[in-house]
Amino acid sequence: MSATALPQPTQITLTNLKEWIRKETAPILEPLRNKGTNLLKEIQERLNDATETSEKIFENSDREMQKNNSKTYRFARNANKFARNLSETIKTVKVPEQVNHGSLQALNNDLEKTVTAAVQQRAEAYPYITPYFIFDRRRLDVSIKRLVDIQQELRTFLTTKYAKAKMVEDASFAIEKLLDTINQANETQKQRQQMEQREKTLQQELMKTQQKITNVQSRAELTELMKTEDRIRELREYVKHSLRYLQKPFFKLQSLARSGNIAIPVDEAKKLGEYLTDPFEALATEEDGHPMLKNTLRKVDEAITQGKLKLKSTRLRKAQEQIDGVLNKASLNTLHKSCTEARLQKKKLLTSGVVAAFQNELAGLQEELRQLQRENELISSRVKALESEHNRLLEKIEREKKELEKAVFQLSGKSIEVVFSQTK
Repeated sequence: MSATALPQPTQITLTNLKEWIRKETAPILEPLRNKGTNLLKEIQERLNDATETSEKIFENSDREMQKNNSKTYRFARNANKFARNLSETIKTVKVPEQVNHGSLQALNNDLEKTVTAAVQQRAEAYPYITPYFIFDRRRLDVSIKRLVDIQQELRTFLTTKYAKAKMVEDASFAIEKLLDTINQANETQKQRQQMEQREKTLQQELMKTQQKITNVQSRAELTELMKTEDRIRELREYVKHSLRYLQKPFFKLQSLARSGNIAIPVDEAKKLGEYLTDPFEALATEEDGHPMLKNTLRKVDEAITQGKLKLKSTRLRKAQEQIDGVLNKASLNTLHKSCTEARLQKKKLLTSGVVAAFQNELAGLQEELRQLQRENELISSRVKALESEHNRLLEKIEREKKELEKAVFQLSGKSIEVVFSQTK
């Protein structure tokens, strides 16, 4: 025997769900709302009655005070103050025009506070009014009792009979909440698509700018400049390596000169500083035969001989070998020539108007590229954030949809499937 197939849920579009719920629950809700409307009218009437009663006490006590009777004046004054305070307390309650759970709950809270305050004010004031205003007090007791009764009736109506109506109101709120979440998801998706389009445009601009940079860099003059700069970088490292064993002696000679232990001409002292900070520039700007370097090396050798400049044995041996190579074997002649030629070639290229124009153009393009790259990184980050937010909202939509379908089933006893007329 085959199992009976379960009935398929009724599909209802989200935009039509409110009306569907209204029709399904009308037989139950209309009487409840009518009851609620009548209850509000009754509450207003009883509030008005209590206000009129307190104002009656106020008027009667005021007339009694005007008589200025020493026996009744103090009692009348107490009654007058009590009636005025009570009237102001009762008037704080505002009866809503529409019947819904929120308005009824707020009214119940206000009415409960007011009734409690009225009962307390009565208990505190009556001993100081008695035995006067007997009929006014009796009438007021009836009014307060009627307020207590109607407040209890409202509370019972709200917590028991109106529970079904609250479920409908909650379902209506859930529908609005789901619609709002769908709108957020649609807006997030729209923003994401805009960002993705901007990202695509930026990537195209990046490719174009990079191509422009490549084109500028391929110009013969700039190609020659870049080759020269590469050559200078190589020579700079080579000079540094070739003079590596002289750095320590140079530093100690500079210290001896500053302390006055060795005399060095100003121009040689300046050149010594250059050899310590930028050996390539120092050697490249020497005259033929690099005489200033040789003079410096002779002073180093002399200081070592005199014992003023001391080095460890290994450093000393290697330093003396380099000094001998420069002074006696022309070990730096070829390197000096290469450095001088490379430096002059770069200077010549840099002073060329064509190269200067190309360099300015290249600098502008490179700055444009950096700005595009920064913007592209920001846009890419924004796209990822929007994608994450959109996925979160889609999950929220599914969660709220299931909760709404469950609430409708509990409300109507019917299984439905909420469908969307708009794309998420």
